[in-house]
Amino acid sequence: MQRVQTVSKTLAAAACVGSLLLAQAAHASGGSLEIFPDPKLLACLVVLFLLLVVPLNQLIFKPLFRVLDERDERITGTRQRAERIFREADATLARYEKAVQETREEAEGERRAQLDRARGEMLERMGGARAEAKREVERARGELASTLDAARGTLRTESRALAREAAARVLGRAV
Repeated sequence: MQRVQTVSKTLAAAACVGSLLLAQAAHASGGSLEIFPDPKLLACLVVLFLLLVVPLNQLIFKPLFRVLDERDERITGTRQRAERIFREADATLARYEKAVQETREEAEGERRAQLDRARGEMLERMGGARAEAKREVERARGELASTLDAARGTLRTESRALAREAAARVLGRAV
């Protein structure tokens, strides 16, 4: 439909140009302006126009329209390819973003798992260290208690000896 309109416009333009080139200047005859051309001249112009339409159509208009149609097809094809490439790029970007998100989630899960393992190991070591510290404290308390008992025993013995000696000096005799 568009091509028919273009052809019609082109033919109309060619007819105007041809009539302007072949038309004679209007002149006054008997004091008035002659508006209608001579019928013989008009018939000659119409025949000339009809004779020129076919060669001009074959030599100029058809190749020109073919080039314009090819250009239009290339433009349309390029637009379609560009749209397809944009869709593919969007799909690739979406896949990439999804893969990045999945990788982040996986890394976050692995990090949490390692953190939980590290906390477990830390609690286990701390529990072991506390138990070891408790055993050390109990052992130290036991040693301290035995040392204290030994010291008390020694003090009792020595205090009795000192008390006898002091009593002997105060009384001046052996007790």
